[in-house]
Amino acid sequence: MSHVTTIGRASCLALLVSTALVSTACATTVGREQDIVDLKLGQRVQVDDGTCPAGQVKEVRGSKMTDKGVVRTASCVPRFGPKSR
Repeated sequence: MSHVTTIGRASCLALLVSTALVSTACATTVGREQDIVDLKLGQRVQVDDGTCPAGQVKEVRGSKMTDKGVVRTASCVPRFGPKSR
């Protein structure tokens, strides 16, 4: 009976870890940079405002902590997801 319990616990742990990884992998996408209200240090938010070339999207990152708050940096990164024509 302890063998079944060990397999059950391992399955629950694997499910918990995979759920945590999937939730952190999802990037937040907003339409305007002004819609980002509380950017945290290390957080990445994709902004689909049309300022980057085709196939890319602007990524805003919380790059550095100062006494006035988190400093933002932005760059164009490849757009991942379904390809459109």
